[in-house]
Amino acid sequence: MSAHSPEALVALGGIAGHQRQRTNRIASVLGSRLGSSPLDYAVAHHLLEGAEHMARARDADRLAWYRCTTVRDLTHLSAGPHIVLSPRPAELLCSEISETAYYLVGPDTIPAPPEAHGLVRAALASATEHGFGTLLTQHAPVICLLNRRRLDETLHSWALTRLPGTVFTDYTAHPEVLARDLIHEAAHNWLNDALTAHDVSLPTDVTFFSPWRGTPRPIYGFLHACWAFSLTVLYVRRTRHSVTGPVAPFLDAHLRQQEDQFASALDSLAEALSYVSADALRDRVSHAVSKAVDSA
Repeated sequence: MSAHSPEALVALGGIAGHQRQRTNRIASVLGSRLGSSPLDYAVAHHLLEGAEHMARARDADRLAWYRCTTVRDLTHLSAGPHIVLSPRPAELLCSEISETAYYLVGPDTIPAPPEAHGLVRAALASATEHGFGTLLTQHAPVICLLNRRRLDETLHSWALTRLPGTVFTDYTAHPEVLARDLIHEAAHNWLNDALTAHDVSLPTDVTFFSPWRGTPRPIYGFLHACWAFSLTVLYVRRTRHSVTGPVAPFLDAHLRQQEDQFASALDSLAEALSYVSADALRDRVSHAVSKAVDSA
């Protein structure tokens, strides 16, 4: 593993310990027995949120399910170290925990269809081939596939700080596009864990212009964009040589767009990173962006 390969970029000490500690705390609150894997970490947050919802709704049966369930009870939803979900639009929730819709695993959750599992397996294989398998195993163990789209349609994806390890994403028929978007959202989950594990507190009153949003953004949002998009560029450049058909110009367009965005962001990056107190974390974001730009 070279010093700044994708695997090395995300191999940051402290994150695994933070995940285990957080999972243990949630297990203590629920009174349940959870393991120590990244999947346990992600599922624990689903169980905690679900238990809170059911407690407020005074639904004793469902509250008991959320308090007693473990990852071992969800094997019918799993594909190796990942859980794959295909919630219907009507099943998405909106509440005070998120400005965007989300989904919680529950007693009525049904397995994703075989074609969804097949697409995810192909996307994970592509990501792993190009050095991003560890990132997705550790920071996207719960994958929620939403709306199937064409390549010429807008794709939406997101992650929530309250549900670390879960990724929500639209998808196409092309596993490379799904891999790109899983990597992007897993990168957000990674950075959130890294900031917490290394006790990094960023000021909220300092902003930098974000070309991805076209507006000034707090340091937190600006650095998240720089980190997540740099990893998608690194992945797309690696996989681009092996793809053919309509997905090839789609990925080329992504690279051209990101080249323009990074050109507008680079002048602010060093100053934004100066607010990150953890040297190892600051170095990883800097190196990821440099590699993304240098490979242009």
